[in-house]
Amino acid sequence: MRSLLYIIAVILIIGWLIGAFAYSAGGLIHILLVLAIVSFLIGLIRRGTV
Repeated sequence: MRSLLYIIAVILIIGWLIGAFAYSAGGLIHILLVLAIVSFLIGLIRRGTV
């Protein structure tokens, strides 16, 4: 489960980078970044408690 969250975070960050530099999608790009950061933090929190 932990590795799945990291994979999702990486995919969302890559999507954010592509969207930020290639397209002008406005708020959607920043939502992807926030989701990636949240996924990464959840992974860190779960790793620390287990």
